[in-house]
Amino acid sequence: MLGYVLLLITVLAVASYFFGRKRAAAVVGGRQQELHSRPSYHGAYVAAWVGLPSAFLVLIWLLLQGPVIDNLLLWSLPPGTVDGLTSGQISLLLSEIKSVAAGNVFSEPSLAVQDAAARYHSWQIIARWAMAAVALSIALLGLFFASRRISPEFRARHGAEHILSGLMIACSLIAILTTLGIVLSLLIEALRFFDRIPALEFFFGLNWEPQIPIREGQVTGGGAFGAIPVFTGTLLIALIAMAVATPIGLYSAIYLTEYAHPKVRAVIKPVLELLAGIPTVVYGFFAVLTVAPAMRQFGDMIGVPIAPNSALAAGGVMGIMIIPFISSLSDDAIAAVPRAMRDGSYAMGATKGETITKVLLPAALPGIMGGILLAVSRAIGETMIVVMAAGIIASLTANPLEPVTTVTVQIVTLLIGDTEFDNPKTLAAFALGLVLFLVTLALNVLALHIVRKYREQYE
Repeated sequence: MLGYVLLLITVLAVASYFFGRKRAAAVVGGRQQELHSRPSYHGAYVAAWVGLPSAFLVLIWLLLQGPVIDNLLLWSLPPGTVDGLTSGQISLLLSEIKSVAAGNVFSEPSLAVQDAAARYHSWQIIARWAMAAVALSIALLGLFFASRRISPEFRARHGAEHILSGLMIACSLIAILTTLGIVLSLLIEALRFFDRIPALEFFFGLNWEPQIPIREGQVTGGGAFGAIPVFTGTLLIALIAMAVATPIGLYSAIYLTEYAHPKVRAVIKPVLELLAGIPTVVYGFFAVLTVAPAMRQFGDMIGVPIAPNSALAAGGVMGIMIIPFISSLSDDAIAAVPRAMRDGSYAMGATKGETITKVLLPAALPGIMGGILLAVSRAIGETMIVVMAAGIIASLTANPLEPVTTVTVQIVTLLIGDTEFDNPKTLAAFALGLVLFLVTLALNVLALHIVRKYREQYE
């Protein structure tokens, strides 16, 4: 039903656009020069009044329909049915009613549940048809209101631009509210974790063994939440990745902009950027099946033991993945340097290499640093490669030949299973996620600072 309603709203909006254009031309008898705004603006104004209010109503309806019907179901149950039940038990009861209404019956439900399921099914149908009727009514009212305003003096262009501005502001608010929701969800759960585990132990502890006993007699590591080994493992793999990606990405950008023939550049640049489109799970398979065994065999040949899930293998493959981030942004930054700066350097007798190192790279530094910091954020937040190629045991080491774990690996590990969200083991994932978010935010702020500082110098 929802798809049909949205399709109907779209069709009405498109038809209203052509109707508004035709009506605007008819008002002046085809003499469009007498209109304040072009007929297309009149059509856009009418289409906006038809489509946007009805679409907004459908969105609000969908957000409120579920809670309203759930409360009606609870009120319609026989007296005493939900007395003494916790919120979790009430949620299970509602889930059982909805499952029965959908035809998914795994055991014989009670008579009250069957009656409630029948009511739920009928209310769902009524709500869908009511939503369609109200949305259609709002669309027709919008058509009536907007079409009445069409006249030679009506400033349809201003009205359409105001509606577009409001739509862009609404989209910006949605993005901001989504970000705030993510931050608040991380912060609230992280604070619950720090109520159970001291913050000093988490940030400065040297032992990470989050497995705690969830039943009597279970043998576990005791529940140590010192995250220093997790942070150092993340930094080690990120440093290895940047050591691989930064020189290759920067040198390839210099070659493509300053040395490569245009035909060669037209081929190499798209091929290089294809690395960014390869799924990370493919890189993980490549690290596990190719890179790690090759490194282990090479280590056996020279007498150096290399772990099969070493930090070097995961970091090296991650570096290959983030090469396009540095290469593409550095290429664009170097190519954007004004030609006059190159010509001035050559006129002063500088060689090509001196021009690159003394003129182009300093002038393109904001773009280059932005690409590098973006790559660092990508390396720190990467999940699939390190989950498949790195270890899950947190060890405090700086040796790239040994296995280490990362923040993202531990988040995945901690959230796997049936552990409840009031368990310190599960809540630790939110604390790690909050730290990862703050680190990424700090990198973005640093990138903006560098860009502003050097852009003022070279503009």
